[in-house]
Amino acid sequence: MDLDNTLINRTGAVSDWVTDFGAARGFSVEDVQVLSAALRERATPETFEGLRSTLGLMEPAVALWDSYVAGLAARVVCAPAMLSRLDRLRAAGWSVGVLTNGATDIQQAKLRATGIFDRVDAVCISEEIGARKPEPEAFRVAVARCGGKRPGDVWMVGDNPVTDIAGASAAGLRTIWISAGSGWSFPGQAPDHIAATAVDAADFLLGLPETSR
Repeated sequence: MDLDNTLINRTGAVSDWVTDFGAARGFSVEDVQVLSAALRERATPETFEGLRSTLGLMEPAVALWDSYVAGLAARVVCAPAMLSRLDRLRAAGWSVGVLTNGATDIQQAKLRATGIFDRVDAVCISEEIGARKPEPEAFRVAVARCGGKRPGDVWMVGDNPVTDIAGASAAGLRTIWISAGSGWSFPGQAPDHIAATAVDAADFLLGLPETSR
């Protein structure tokens, strides 16, 4: 399963952190927009090196990054219903892993803060494994860490049509797209199943025959 905007709401957590960070420093509306744009997709310690100059921040980049990691971990939540589904999936015989792009420290912090880390069999973070979705190697590592099943027996659950769905499909996995209520309108391989939320995706998997697990 993907992490950001699949198991947790990264977009909302980033927005809350930006609002609080900007308010504490008296940022203008324009400064807040610059910060939001820089963090919208993916952030690294280097992102804050650039922001120091752009926004006139005095703290070292490493201190700003550490504050961001801690702040985001404090703001992300995995819904209790989803946490219970992770437990139920494993109890039903599924091996459950997280495959996510990002820096190891911030992704680990979010996984531990939300309780996801202790409810999955494997964690694969792009910085740590040396491969990023949609690269096939990222999916191969995740499959291996989840028990080395045949790719066709593995499902990838995620919200991103390119990194999660197209990438997993190219690697031979079956896919569930988290639609958030939208319809599929992207070119290329369509997902094998569409679910509005990760909870719905888990319920779909739980309803499959035991021979599929």
